Amino acid sequence: MYAALWRALPGPAIIRILILLIGAAAIVYGLFYFVFPWVAEILPQPDSTIE
Repeated sequence: MYAALWRALPGPAIIRILILLIGAAAIVYGLFYFVFPWVAEILPQPDSTIE
């Protein structure tokens, strides 16, 4: 799968690496700002035992 992705990207190796890094950063951004807050609303909050 990774080889097919590598072959599908345009340009020399350095451009491919930059494209992959930008794509990974976009995925992480989307997870932190959209997915994780949504999941936190769904999951129950544990009761605190320390006052």
